[in-house]
This record gives sequence, structure tokens and C-alpha cells, in this order.
Amino acid sequence: IKLFEDEAPETVKNFLSYTNSGSFNGTIFHRVIENFMIQGGGMLPDMTQISSNAPVVNEANNNLSNKKGTIAMARTSDPHSATSQFFINLKDNDFLDKKNAPDGWGYCVFGEVTEGIEIVENIGTVATGNKAGHGDVPIDTVIIENVEVIE
Repeated sequence: IKLFEDEAPETVKNFLSYTNSGSFNGTIFHRVIENFMIQGGGMLPDMTQISSNAPVVNEANNNLSNKKGTIAMARTSDPHSATSQFFINLKDNDFLDKKNAPDGWGYCVFGEVTEGIEIVENIGTVATGNKAGHGDVPIDTVIIENVEVIE
């Protein structure tokens, strides 16, 4: 993944904080919706949440689009609620962009997959079900073993 530090500085700083602390290691892709996105960065295999830092300000006004292969911050209905969870778009999802968002905020794109998009696509086709009160959870756990910065 290439990060867009110039376009989303606070979001990238937040993502790197989780990366450098090892917080993402051992988490899972806990939400997979075929032909939409895969979401991870917040849950362990038993569906408990990792501890998170303070929410980051929504930087979706950076003119980056939720195109296939981009990574963006997941959040609640509060536009400034993103903490550790992110998603990777499986197709162009420009309805998530600030300019098209019904809430006027959208979802902040802060990077893109530069190698291994076929792995992302494969994750996007796994069978899903319900687990611990969550829907769209992969039946076979998809673990994020290690996240590290490569210069």
C-alpha cells in the first residue's frame, strides 16, 4: 500500500501509529461485502475490538476518490469517528466520496494498493455469515498477520 501523506496527513499519521505499535498484527478482515469492500483493522479473531486511539479528523475533502484498490477510513455516522478500522475498495465506490456523500462528509481515502490487488480481490469473494452480532464476517477467518512500513 502506498500512503498519501500529502493529501491526508492526519489520517496517514493515525494509520502509521497503529502500524508502528503492532496494533494491526493479528487483526482480521471482519467485514467483507463482495463487489464492494473488505474492512479490517479493528477486530481480533474472537471479534473483540482492539484498543484504539482518539478518532481522527475526516480528511475526505482531499479530492481523492474511493476507486478500486484505494484504502479509506471506516467510521460511524459521525464523520470524525474513524479510529483504527479501514477498508479497501473492491470496485469504484465514488458514492463514498465527499462530493457525492449524502452526509456531506464521505470517507477519507488515504492510500492505494500498489501490489497484491489479486489478494484483496480473493478476500472479497470469501463466504461470509454472522458472528458475535456482526454480519458479513468471513466464515474462514482472514488474518492480517503483519503490517509494517517499507521505505
